[in-house]
Amino acid sequence: MKKITLLAFSLAMAGFGADAQENLAEKYAETITQEDLKDNLTILASDALEGRETGSRGQKMAAAFISAHYESIGLQPGNNGKWQQPVILENVKQGDAFISNDDKKWNNYENVIIYSNANMSEPLNVKTEFVGNGGEEELKATDIQGKAVVVMNKDNRSAIPYARQIIEQGASTAIIVSSASDEDFNKYLNQFKYYMSNGRMQLPSDKDTKDFTIVFVSKTAAAELLGTKVEKMEKAAADAAEGKVSKLKSVKSKEVTFQNKMDIDEVKSSNVLAFIEGTDKKDELVIITSHYDHIGKASEGEGDLINNGADDDGSGTVSVMEIAEAFAMAQKDGNGPRRSILFMNVTGEEKGLLGSDYYTQHPVYPLESTVVNLNIDMVGRVDPEHESDKNYVYLVGSDKLSSELHEISEKTNEKYIGYKLDYTYNDPEHPDRIYYRSDHWNFAKNNIPVIFYFNGVHADYHKPSDEVDKIEWQQLQDRAKLVFYTAWELANKDSRIVVDKGQNQ
Repeated sequence: MKKITLLAFSLAMAGFGADAQENLAEKYAETITQEDLKDNLTILASDALEGRETGSRGQKMAAAFISAHYESIGLQPGNNGKWQQPVILENVKQGDAFISNDDKKWNNYENVIIYSNANMSEPLNVKTEFVGNGGEEELKATDIQGKAVVVMNKDNRSAIPYARQIIEQGASTAIIVSSASDEDFNKYLNQFKYYMSNGRMQLPSDKDTKDFTIVFVSKTAAAELLGTKVEKMEKAAADAAEGKVSKLKSVKSKEVTFQNKMDIDEVKSSNVLAFIEGTDKKDELVIITSHYDHIGKASEGEGDLINNGADDDGSGTVSVMEIAEAFAMAQKDGNGPRRSILFMNVTGEEKGLLGSDYYTQHPVYPLESTVVNLNIDMVGRVDPEHESDKNYVYLVGSDKLSSELHEISEKTNEKYIGYKLDYTYNDPEHPDRIYYRSDHWNFAKNNIPVIFYFNGVHADYHKPSDEVDKIEWQQLQDRAKLVFYTAWELANKDSRIVVDKGQNQ
């Protein structure tokens, strides 16, 4: 009888503890208000910050504003006593770049795109090797060592990873023959040229980083470069794909010359980091992120040229600021999280996820101690697919590495918010490949479970019209609360979430 009584008492107390945690979570979630979100976003997305271009005066003003907020609510600086983690970048502007054979020279953006991290003092002469569609059997049948490997039928999403792979295997250069028509290739070329007109930013290469040169060419330019016909290349590739790899030799090797010169300038930027130390599980870490940079001013046009980025990603940044304040209040009341939490607003997302890439290469807190990353990028608007029901959010990545994380995410939403969780962009076959396009990816590729919160794309994306007055404040508040509740669950649960899946799932 005594044992039964003690058991009943223990179960009752366990239930009481769970109820108490729920009540506390709701108490502090109520501090996340539309008014505070609006006040902070009105400053962050104002014209005074000039679009928060990475490395610009406006971006540095934004970093100072965010740091001051964290200090005012009583958080600890997240980088060894400092609010910011310096991130030194390189702005690379294209100089003289071309590819040629004995008969013709193609300057960059003349039916070719030369993409390279190699700043060549002298032109590079190398022989080509045609590998058809570049399958395993085709590569086995050819000698790619030191060669310019010519491959067909790689789509845009797979071309660069494939090219880097064969360069790692010993190829000198990769020449990717576009599967698109020449007309469509030139549309893509012009878009890429416009994108690169102000240069591209990158993290400085480590000394051990291998130089790579990748050349994208139209079908017509590829045939001219190799001294053959498009039809002959396509026939050889098709035959080889069916097992007749000897047919690859029908496209003869040619000697070609590459040149790529670059002008490189240093750009100084920073990630903003604020920290709450946990209690009994303080050595484990939850990281909540947004990116606070945007794309600056439009280079041409009339009227308003400042891309204020209210949704992208002002909305995510003010959400992190408000979530941090809710946890700070909990800690002041003696109800701080069991696990430590890092609130991080990263730079350079618009330039290629550079700030988060830098952090994961130079972590302030060990990556092996990092339990999860909750990443918030664009949560203040409604996309055309949900105009009739605004109470939704897209989730990406929750099931990729941890079944448990996905389950907690779903249950937390059901318990507290009741939004539709839309997994459209979570489909690995979705053409937009969103899983790889925001800062959570740099954590996921290090085997850290992630959830990415996103409202989808709208007509004002990357335009000066992405303004504060278009924000849906109720949805922004609800989505920020959802992230807070999820972080609360993850920071306070007894056991660390289990990683039980691989990236391909």
